Amino acid sequence: MSKPKLNKKEVALLNSKLGLHALLKNKKVDLLKSLGEVEYNLELQKRQEELIKLQAWAIANDEKIVIICEGRDAAGKGGAIRRFTQYINPRHYRIVALNVPTDDERKQWFFQRYINQLPKPGEIVFFDRSWYNRAVVEPVNNFCTESEYEIFMSQVNDFEKMIIQSGTHLIKLYFSISKEEQAKRFKDIKKDPLKRWKMTAVDERAQDLWDEYSKYKEQMFEKTNAGLAPWTIISADKKPSARLKAISHVLKTIPYHKTRDEPE
Repeated sequence: MSKPKLNKKEVALLNSKLGLHALLKNKKVDLLKSLGEVEYNLELQKRQEELIKLQAWAIANDEKIVIICEGRDAAGKGGAIRRFTQYINPRHYRIVALNVPTDDERKQWFFQRYINQLPKPGEIVFFDRSWYNRAVVEPVNNFCTESEYEIFMSQVNDFEKMIIQSGTHLIKLYFSISKEEQAKRFKDIKKDPLKRWKMTAVDERAQDLWDEYSKYKEQMFEKTNAGLAPWTIISADKKPSARLKAISHVLKTIPYHKTRDEPE
């Protein structure tokens, strides 16, 4: 098989520190794959530099930001959040991934424990799954009643409206993967002793319940794609492009390049 022809710019990229790392980390040299990895890392770095500016703007102006990351199991939500937070100041962001509610929390208004996690001025909060558990995961797995589901769906748009009108930027990202890609990722997780802990009982049933998840997902989009807080669907079968798209959307949506005196 003939070797790929590279231009001067591509050769220079492969000769860079990033390029040499990409070339040498695998036993089999794949020039095009290594080149793609370098280009991805450079694009990611540009966006991460902008995220640092965004965070500085939020801190300086007491802005509050919520970024919701939803999607099927193994859709890459956690990996995307790690790229968001890799270089920003850890004192001014939090990642929220709540466990099963306690008995006391079950007796509270459903949204109460999420209200307690909302950002203070100058802070960014990433929800690795959010109150939307009740829109999809809980009804599919019989973790809530039909009445609890219906009450949630009737309240969530108003809840988010209150968050936004109280001066919080709210971004909702949904990482969308195919059934085949989910199966592949589950297989990879099970083979990796460092990642097996990620597989839960809910994950084990995800493939069998694929159509049920799809039904509730579509109902969620139909009823909660509100004007003030629309969903942004990220095609996530390819993790690198999904991460870049997610970060780009946040950078495009949050007006961090403006001062308080400038119109949005």
